[in-house]
Amino acid sequence: MHTPLCRHAAGEPVEYAAHAVKVGLTEIGFTDHSPMRRDDFDNWRMRFDQLGEYVEKVRKAQRDFPQLIIRLGLEVDFLPGHEEWIRELASLHPWDYFIGSVHYVSESWDVDNPEKLSEWKKRDAFEVWTAYFDWLTRAAASGLFEIIGHADLPKKFRYYPDRDCTHLFHRFLDAAKGTKTAIELNTAGLRKDCKEIYPSRYILQLAAQKGVAITFGSDAHAPGDVGADLGKALALARSVGYTHYSRFAQRKCEYVGLPSA
Repeated sequence: MHTPLCRHAAGEPVEYAAHAVKVGLTEIGFTDHSPMRRDDFDNWRMRFDQLGEYVEKVRKAQRDFPQLIIRLGLEVDFLPGHEEWIRELASLHPWDYFIGSVHYVSESWDVDNPEKLSEWKKRDAFEVWTAYFDWLTRAAASGLFEIIGHADLPKKFRYYPDRDCTHLFHRFLDAAKGTKTAIELNTAGLRKDCKEIYPSRYILQLAAQKGVAITFGSDAHAPGDVGADLGKALALARSVGYTHYSRFAQRKCEYVGLPSA
């Protein structure tokens, strides 16, 4: 769940919390896009000097909605060479969890950015997916994150490789399993061109076979997105064999049984 500080979301955390209560959720977590070391890195994340403001906005929601468990986290971009920055961010506040996400396949191309959609037409989709999953595998292997977010993000605009990517998925999932990093069932994909939860059923089947942990996210960028399609995500998880999911507090994991259908 995001906030207006990332410059592409609407609604304050108290509004997200109010909607969560309305739809019957008992626990939510905020994970807005973290700052980068350079504030001009891109235009869709908070500045570093806004980090404290972000934390206070979440704390206000916690105070205003004591009946709701509200966790404090960040969605942190993984780029090779930025690991020390991620460790610095981790030391600044008592976070409950970090979601590690890959949006970039180079320092200048974020593959899910609609303003850069033309880049896809210049490149081979398999090469893009290969680069993406290489960085995602490194993110999972780093141990810097509790969760990996939207694990097959390159499908957002329906650019799919013409070759089998199973070996890429196996490498990524093996890395996640090795560091006990969960993967997120992210329902925002249902609201994008791909019309599919991230990750795909096929990747999730492989994850289940390997015993990779899961968690759930709506990737809300507006209060009305909170909890969106959670039932579909739960059904998908159950259909491939999951019986438990992960929840996090103070960067420690607890496994919880999936609610019955």
